[in-house]
Amino acid sequence: MSATAERNQPTDAARQISDTLQLLQQHVPMQRRIVHAGDRLFQAGDRFTTLHVLNSGFFKIVNGSNDGREQVVGLNFKGDWLGFDGIALGRHGCDAVAIDTGEIWSFRYDDLLAACSREPRLMALFHAAMSREIGRDRDSMLALATLPADARVADFLRYWAHTLAERGLRNDCITLRLTRAEIGNYLGMTLESVSRALSRLARASVIRFPEKGRRDIQIPEVGALHAFIERCTATAAVVH
Repeated sequence: MSATAERNQPTDAARQISDTLQLLQQHVPMQRRIVHAGDRLFQAGDRFTTLHVLNSGFFKIVNGSNDGREQVVGLNFKGDWLGFDGIALGRHGCDAVAIDTGEIWSFRYDDLLAACSREPRLMALFHAAMSREIGRDRDSMLALATLPADARVADFLRYWAHTLAERGLRNDCITLRLTRAEIGNYLGMTLESVSRALSRLARASVIRFPEKGRRDIQIPEVGALHAFIERCTATAAVVH
């Protein structure tokens, strides 16, 4: 099977996203709208009433500090839910900011709960989405705590490519939707450290920059990112 044909085969994640969107459309009153880079879906302190599912595009989740700094704490792709942070206390604790043009499906939380009581499959998908977010947060914290700097950048690219592949999207060439500074902010690194790590990945032929602006990144083989991460981790273990 060719690489193109393989990409066109629906994955389990893609089927789950499709099922979720279909059930929401059938059972929950919702608003569909287009968002553009820089649009805020909600902000820290906003009253929580609504959940959202990303039908296309990309979002970053940002926490603010008392001194005005912003910390990127999460990334969202097609099929991801946004707004879970507001359920416990009734107010959002972070900002959700679009980093590309996309479409959001929004629906009231109480409407969703009512629909889930009538449609058990929707309840199962809702719980699965919450579980995925918990697992993703755990994996992100583990990477920040255990991986050396170069491996963190490689793991970030591996995660982005893997997430696109799960959704049946092309992942051999990705367009970074975050600046180098934002990637560093997310990974707990400086902009300079991110740039150096990307350069080392390119010199090792793990990634390529097809254009001078270096916003697009070619990933000839995602497995090479895994191997690079393992080499970095092994080297760090020997040094320590």
